[in-house]
Amino acid sequence: MAFLVVIIILALIFDFINGFHDAANSIATIVSTKVLTPFQAVVWAAFFNFAAFFISRYIIGEFRIGNTIANSVNKEFITLEVIFSGLIGAIAWNLLTWWFGIPSSSSHTLLGGFVGAALAHAGAISKNGVNVINYAKVVPAFLFIFLAPFIGMIIAFIITITIVNICRRANPYKADNWFRRLQLVSSALFSLGHGGNDAQKVMGIIGAAIIYYQQLKGHNMSFGEFVKENMWVPFASFTAIALGTMSGGWRIVKTMGTRITKVTPLEGVSAETAGALTLFLTERLGIPVSTTHTIAGSIIGVGATKRLSAVRWGVTINLLWAWILTIPVSALFAAIIYYILYFLKR
Repeated sequence: MAFLVVIIILALIFDFINGFHDAANSIATIVSTKVLTPFQAVVWAAFFNFAAFFISRYIIGEFRIGNTIANSVNKEFITLEVIFSGLIGAIAWNLLTWWFGIPSSSSHTLLGGFVGAALAHAGAISKNGVNVINYAKVVPAFLFIFLAPFIGMIIAFIITITIVNICRRANPYKADNWFRRLQLVSSALFSLGHGGNDAQKVMGIIGAAIIYYQQLKGHNMSFGEFVKENMWVPFASFTAIALGTMSGGWRIVKTMGTRITKVTPLEGVSAETAGALTLFLTERLGIPVSTTHTIAGSIIGVGATKRLSAVRWGVTINLLWAWILTIPVSALFAAIIYYILYFLKR
């Protein structure tokens, strides 16, 4: 029981880190356009991160992304040691990328850590014909490493072109003021998507740990039953990510808000709205995606409407490498942690 409590606390710490690591995704454009001060922006984003709990609970009516994460590894290969190792590996990569200001994906860090630890536990890809990885859950998440930013980019491009044509004859000063106000709405929508997407991932990890612990006691439960019996878990997960967002993430704000392309209030509205629409879609489908990838793709789409050279492709390529490396590196970190635990127990 004590180890389970440690894992739950560790998962909520990861959730908190996720908040300040990904805070920049929600507030980068609204800060860079000076619509809100950094402090005002993090309070705004944190409020809507938490409000996403009520959207998922009472409007969508289920936590599909949490279910996807909890079932990304087949049950035969889930132990508390596997979950613990996955969390430590994910936290290590998250902190490393945060320190260097690299907007990597907390989502794929967690998924990579969980899978890497499970593979280390199994010692092979399969056992008695059963795969360690639940490919039906993991493959869509992997594909959306590339699809999420592409979808965000296309939507942002379309929204920006549409707005520019509609407002072609508008007074520039009045239009700028309107888009500054609209950025409050678009930023709130993106923060709702961020909370609804990312808080559920930690909820899924905690769910996997509690379901495994109940199995040891002879009580089999589905993810849906876990949620009904432990509603405090999603509530705590959404609270932790909101508190993490409150602590900010200024290193990554600079990259997301200024280094990819210069963003105006109009473009901020386009990028945040495109990112929010992408997150709402993937949450509905139950596919865990990266809010980092999504907003980065949206910002690129906005920059591309001016001219392709407006996007700093050197920065973008570096981001792409970080995205590709996140799953294998966090999986490797988690596998090393698992083997250390394994040899210490012997």
